[in-house]
Amino acid sequence: MNPSATTIAVAVLLMVTIAGYALFAGADLGGGIWDLLAGGDERGARPREEIDASVTPVWEGNHVWIIFGLVVFWTGFPSAFSAVMIALFTPLALSLLGIVLRGVGFAFRHEAESLPTKRLYGAMFAASSLITPFFLGTAVGAVATGAVPANPTGNVWSAWTSPTAVVTGLLFVATCAYIGGVYLVADVVRRRDPEMASYFRRRSQAAGLVAGVLAAINLVLLRESAPYLWARLLGPALPAVVISVLGGLAALLLLPSNRLHLLRGAAALAVVGVVAGWGVAQYPWILPGQLTLAQSAAPEPSQLALFAALGLAVLLVLPAFVWLYWLQQHEELHESQPAPVPSPAPAGRNRLTADDAAPRVTRPPPDRRPLLETAVVAIVVTGVAREIARHLFPRRSRRD
Repeated sequence: MNPSATTIAVAVLLMVTIAGYALFAGADLGGGIWDLLAGGDERGARPREEIDASVTPVWEGNHVWIIFGLVVFWTGFPSAFSAVMIALFTPLALSLLGIVLRGVGFAFRHEAESLPTKRLYGAMFAASSLITPFFLGTAVGAVATGAVPANPTGNVWSAWTSPTAVVTGLLFVATCAYIGGVYLVADVVRRRDPEMASYFRRRSQAAGLVAGVLAAINLVLLRESAPYLWARLLGPALPAVVISVLGGLAALLLLPSNRLHLLRGAAALAVVGVVAGWGVAQYPWILPGQLTLAQSAAPEPSQLALFAALGLAVLLVLPAFVWLYWLQQHEELHESQPAPVPSPAPAGRNRLTADDAAPRVTRPPPDRRPLLETAVVAIVVTGVAREIARHLFPRRSRRD
C-alpha cells in the first residue's frame, strides 16, 4: 500500500528536521571536537576562545531541532518510534547522556574559577561532543541497514554494533568536525584573524578528507549489509548523492578563499545531500524490511494536527531563530564589560596617598561549587548507566 500524500509530507518534514540538526547542532558538536583536539591550556587557548565565541550564543537554541524531530517522529510514525526507542535504547541513551553532559560542561566551565575545575568541565564538554554524534550515527546505521525489528522485545545489541553502524558513527563524527571547522573558518575570517583562519582551514580540510574516505567505506559496506539501500543510492537517490559530493568538493576548494557565503552554502549542501539521499533511498520504508511509511503512519487527524503545530512554530519560533542567527553573525551577542567607575574621594582629600596609588589585588572568592556540581553530574550518569544496564541485562524472574 502506497503512503498518502500527508504521510509523505510528514516524512519529508522529519528529514528536514534531521538535516537542520545536522547543520546547526552538528556544527556545535564539531566545535566541541576541535576543542578536544586543541591541545593543552596554553596551546589551545586561542582556538578555544574562537570556538566559544561561535558556539556560546546559539548552542542551546540549536537543540530545538532534535526536540522537534523527536516530536515529528513520535507523532507521525508512532510504531516505528516505539521500535527504534526499544531496540536502540543503549546508543540513544548514551547520545542523550552526551547531550546533557555537554551542556553541563559548557555552561559550568565558564563559571568555574579554579583551573582544575575549568579543566574538568572543559574535558566533559569536549568528550561529550565526540560521544553524541558517534552514538547517534550508530543508531542511524542500525535503522538504515534494516536491523531494527518492528516489534523488538529489548535492546538489539547487534543492530548498532555492526561494521556498517560503527562506520556510520565515525562518519557522523568526521562530518560534524568538517561542518564545524568550515563554520569556524567563516567566523574567524569575519573577525579578521588570519592566523586562526589558517588553523581551522587545515583541520577542516583534514576532516573533509576523512569524512570522504569513511563515506566511501560505508557505501562498500552497504552493498552487503543493505542491498536495497545500496541499489536505490545508485538509482533514484543518485542525484542527491552527486549533489552531496559536489558540495563537499566545492567547500574544500573554497576554504582558501574568503567567499564566506559560498563556503557555508557548499558545506551545507554536502550535508543536506547526504540526508536527502538517505531519505530517498529508504523510501517507502521507515524501517527497511520491517515497516513501511504507510504501515507506521499515525491516523490522518494526528498528522494534520502536527502540521497545525508546525504552522505555529513557523510563526512563533522561526523568526526568533532567524533573528538569533543574524545577531550572532553580526557579532551583536557578545557581552561588553562596562568601564570601572572610580569612587569619589572623601571630602577634604584632594591628594592621592601612597595607599591610594598602590594597586589593589582582589582575590576571587574560593570556588565552593565543584562538589555539588560533581554530585549532580554523578547522579545523572549513574541513573543513565543503571537504565542501560537494566535493558542490556534484564533480571530473570525469581524462583519461589
